[in-house]
Amino acid sequence: MTTTNELRSARCEACEGGVPPMGEAEIEAHLQAVPLWTRDGQSIVRDLKLRDFAEALAYVNVVGGVAEEQGHHPDILIHGWNRVRLRLSTHAIGGLSRNDFVLAARLDALPER
Repeated sequence: MTTTNELRSARCEACEGGVPPMGEAEIEAHLQAVPLWTRDGQSIVRDLKLRDFAEALAYVNVVGGVAEEQGHHPDILIHGWNRVRLRLSTHAIGGLSRNDFVLAARLDALPER
């Protein structure tokens, strides 16, 4: 089983397609390592409630920095005035890859707001 620490210490690898998305068993095993995320079709999502809009915006900027460093980018939605939804999927393969779980674990390691 993949652990949270293994994912946090891994790096996202370039994915240009040509590899199959993860299978169901592999997805379920990886989800156990990132318990703040839930499955939504061919993506994983995490919802956060922050103190206010400024904090939500600051958090999104930190997420963007981590995503750039890893070369793997979530879909990000700021809604309401203090809520953020992060959605991860590997678009090049039309499903989930290890990169999604690596980035999820790295984002979960960000300081609590």
